[in-house]
Amino acid sequence: MFKVADMSVWNGREDSLEGALGTRWYQQVSAWHEGAAPGVALFGFPCEQGVSRNLGRTGAKSGPQAIRRALASHAWHMTKPVYDAGDIRCDDCDLESAQQQLGDCVKRLLEQQQFPLIMGGGHEMAYGSWQGLNQFAHEQAEPPVIGIINFDAHFDLRAYEQLGSSGTPFKQIADKCTAQNTPFHYCCLGVAQSANTQALFARADTLGVSYRLDEQMGINYLSETQQQLVAFIKGCDWLYLTIDLDVLPAAIAPGVSAPAARGVGLDVLETLIADIKASGKLKLADIAELNPQLDIDQHTARTAARLLGLIAR
Repeated sequence: MFKVADMSVWNGREDSLEGALGTRWYQQVSAWHEGAAPGVALFGFPCEQGVSRNLGRTGAKSGPQAIRRALASHAWHMTKPVYDAGDIRCDDCDLESAQQQLGDCVKRLLEQQQFPLIMGGGHEMAYGSWQGLNQFAHEQAEPPVIGIINFDAHFDLRAYEQLGSSGTPFKQIADKCTAQNTPFHYCCLGVAQSANTQALFARADTLGVSYRLDEQMGINYLSETQQQLVAFIKGCDWLYLTIDLDVLPAAIAPGVSAPAARGVGLDVLETLIADIKASGKLKLADIAELNPQLDIDQHTARTAARLLGLIAR
């Protein structure tokens, strides 16, 4: 399932007259290798099996390459190396194996002192990403408390029988936390009431989820949202940040499996991401649900690349 990085996607305009100060991402990103200096490791999860199981609009498997292409020509303002570590594919529909292999790769990157930044793909990637961080946490002498911060219009806490989907990753994580007797710390910001049944709200309350509705996340609510986020972060040692692009308004992110009727503004989202980074606890991040087939003039891909660049800095 592992595919090495295709570095040919990293290309763009060249500002040779500007010298070193005219550098862009495609000129700096290199293929990751064992023993590479600590930096940011980009990793793709071109999978939409979970979206398909959740009866969503498919196309997210093309997301990682679309993000790479959008990011390639971004102006370079980084102070640390950035690597492309390749992809975990799910061409045979064996989502569970793909999630486990994604987790193995995340764990390996963390052991190599990299900051893994995963590009999706459907939000089923979250269960794989978390598995890697969870395994790495249990290698520590005193396992840290992991907190999950999800910017999303959906709780993704759906009930499931044997197989998960893009709608179940955080319920799967909660069940795994129960099985291993560790706390489940989950904060979901940008929840759309119309997109989540009463059963999901009840489950969120039962699991002690910290959440906030999209209608309570306008710029006029920013201070309250920040206070809620600070309180959540205080109870965690490590943070896993996951962004479902459907948390953004459809006008900003039309290329997703389920566009938002309202959504959360990019100005609010970027401010909260900066607060999360400033905590010094962020260990892992991913961006999910980019569907290039449904995008308009690369609006969503460009937004995903902007957010990825913000997280990486």
